Amino acid sequence: MPDFRMESAAGGRVAGIDEVGRGPLAGPVMAAAVVMPRRPPRALAALLDDSKKLSPAQREAAFAALLAAKAAGTLEIGVGAASVTEIARLNILQAALLAMRRAVGRLPTLPDLALVDGNQAPPLPCPVRCVIGGDGRCLSIAAASIVAKVLRDRVMARLGQRYPGYDWHRNAGYGTAAHRAALHALGPTRHHRTGFGTVRQLSLDLILVETAD
Repeated sequence: MPDFRMESAAGGRVAGIDEVGRGPLAGPVMAAAVVMPRRPPRALAALLDDSKKLSPAQREAAFAALLAAKAAGTLEIGVGAASVTEIARLNILQAALLAMRRAVGRLPTLPDLALVDGNQAPPLPCPVRCVIGGDGRCLSIAAASIVAKVLRDRVMARLGQRYPGYDWHRNAGYGTAAHRAALHALGPTRHHRTGFGTVRQLSLDLILVETAD
């Protein structure tokens, strides 16, 4: 389970940062930054873990608790995203790092240190420390992973209402069998990532057909 040791050892205002959505065939990549100025209450800490290990209901409960703490002024949350267009222009890694930078930029003030999940550091105007497996080790990173995951899932569910058939309210844009089948049946939307997997192949096939015509 994640704990607060890294944040306590660093001292000052430490932001935990994580991103969600590198792998999907559709939708933005999203990041969150969470600052816990002090050790969170046990009741809140008990809700926090790597978002991938939590059920949707557990993530929603943790997200609600984090928002309540933010409203009470006991923690800070910043959220950033990079669009499908930016993913195509920059590549997915650089787009994820851009989303992280935007998340930090939306904090009330710059943190003294950023703890970033993984081994790639975004360019930030503060010291950065990469923490491999950080969403399962640091409470602030775990909190960021939950915020980013819940908000991105909600974005994809809303997009799914506008583009029915792709099952985005269930798969959040990931390449499930149902999503890939819908791509073949319906074609890609403007929210699909043209350089990714099935979407890329369909785009290449379309170009070949148009060239042949």
